[in-house]
Amino acid sequence: MSDRRDLHFVSTDWLADHLGAPDLVVVDGTWFLPPLGRDGWLEYLDGHIPGAVFFDVDEIADTDSGLPHMLARPEKFASRMRALGIGDGQKIVVYDALGLFSAPRVWWTFKVMGARDVVLLDGGLPKWRAEGRPVESGEVERTPRHFTARLDSSQVRDFDAVAASLAGGGAQVVDARPADRFAGSAPEPRPGVRAGHMPGSVNVPFPSLVADGRLKSPEELAAVFADAGVDPAKPVITSCGSGVTAALAALALDVVGARRVAVYDGSWAEWGSREDAPIAKVDDPS
Repeated sequence: MSDRRDLHFVSTDWLADHLGAPDLVVVDGTWFLPPLGRDGWLEYLDGHIPGAVFFDVDEIADTDSGLPHMLARPEKFASRMRALGIGDGQKIVVYDALGLFSAPRVWWTFKVMGARDVVLLDGGLPKWRAEGRPVESGEVERTPRHFTARLDSSQVRDFDAVAASLAGGGAQVVDARPADRFAGSAPEPRPGVRAGHMPGSVNVPFPSLVADGRLKSPEELAAVFADAGVDPAKPVITSCGSGVTAALAALALDVVGARRVAVYDGSWAEWGSREDAPIAKVDDPS
């Protein structure tokens, strides 16, 4: 199996050799699940890769939607990128503080908004630090740049599209939440969101796609998806709690050759909070 990870990742050696290049921008996309009690912004200020700017997943979003970190409108996204000094024609390298958790969401967002050259740092900040490479503290300010945001709707699905796929077999729906949340045996971390999963969806827990903060090999990923009954040759919609690890699942699917993959942006935060959305649990008699 060919290894498409080279299309989506750069090594720490590569980044160290290219830091400071005028056509390169490094982005810290750290975001933590609320129960962890950690703050990505504060940790960025405490220490980040030299020159990196911080991508606020919760603010560079549609903050009027009522759902967590939904995709921002293109004009807002372009405005925020200009302020960060991220512009057209630059190579964008994204990382996070856990190795590979929230960075794929930022990577996916850039791709959806039309960025042509956006990659992930293999191993993220943990690998960079473990190798004794430099970090700096404080906020980085870059010269504003023009970013042209063009929304690619083919990479995004909404509630109605997911419901239609589940009802009519239009696409496989992959839920990347941990197994106990998919089963409905563990409570959801967000108030008002019911436990369970979308009837007809399959579970591929995001931890099964990662080892030591790095994406598993194509062969290992293919086995994970095959065990879950997912066929990469057919259309797939990925989902999770709030659209973060759904992007990680979309990345993994691309690496194993899937070409028709979209992310359910509202994910379980939307589905589980809607009274008109059917819910299944693993121990349901049905």
